[in-house]
Amino acid sequence: MRVAGFTFIKNAILYDYPIYESISSILPLCDELVVAVGKSDDATLDLIKSINSPKIQIIETIWDESQREGGRVLALETDKAFQAISDQADWCFYIQGDEVIHENDYDNIRNAMAKYKDDPKIDGLLFEYCHLYGSYDYMATSSGWYKNEIRIVKNIKRIYSFRDAQGFRKDNNKKLCVAKTGATVYHYGWVKPPSKMQAKQKSFQKLWHDDQWVSTHVADSEEFDYSGIDVLEPFNGTHPLVMQERIASKNWKFDRDISQNRKTVKETVKKWFRQYLGLDFTYKNYILKK
Repeated sequence: MRVAGFTFIKNAILYDYPIYESISSILPLCDELVVAVGKSDDATLDLIKSINSPKIQIIETIWDESQREGGRVLALETDKAFQAISDQADWCFYIQGDEVIHENDYDNIRNAMAKYKDDPKIDGLLFEYCHLYGSYDYMATSSGWYKNEIRIVKNIKRIYSFRDAQGFRKDNNKKLCVAKTGATVYHYGWVKPPSKMQAKQKSFQKLWHDDQWVSTHVADSEEFDYSGIDVLEPFNGTHPLVMQERIASKNWKFDRDISQNRKTVKETVKKWFRQYLGLDFTYKNYILKK
């Protein structure tokens, strides 16, 4: 069984993406790994080269920033990396620049890939998500945060990145049929120094909206206000080992009194249906088979 990793990145240093840790976290599971590095305003290319693994293939790209609607450019960059994977790979492991895999899940991931490698009914593998927010000690848990997503797909080039690269589709918009891995993606996209987070918001929102929308909806501030979140819970788990150095160097303070959580009536009703009736109305960009 041959596994290829793939990802894309741009301005990782400028906006404090843990891309080094992201790649390092899946590298032990991969035989090859394609990184599409967009032309950056910082030393992102040198950072990727510093990983210094013979498994890594770097392709340099230029983002088409005219593709602003719905974050389409992110899917296009994902597809560039996916299409560069060799034909020899059986599975393709996707990781975004703010996502990290825990070493405790390696066995679950390997076992799922081995189990479904030759199953024609399975297109991909599903991961649970842990969305860290504000600091490494809290996680966002309201229904607005996606609970699961596809991060491993078979090496079938009819598969493509969907919308803003959150998930995948195939054959002209068909959902992929997937099985669970029992593994978790740790999402650190909302854990940055407030100044870095605000800079990212100003830049990143331009991939979804026009300049007028950005000037109206993104605060003209030097630091991001993390207090606007609705529901947080303490994170009581362990972080991946590759994140330990980054976590130890954290230089900002964020505390949350979870008694201040603002649960809407809609959120309360959804939780009741899930807890007592087993009904989950969460949007699913996949068809769960096993």
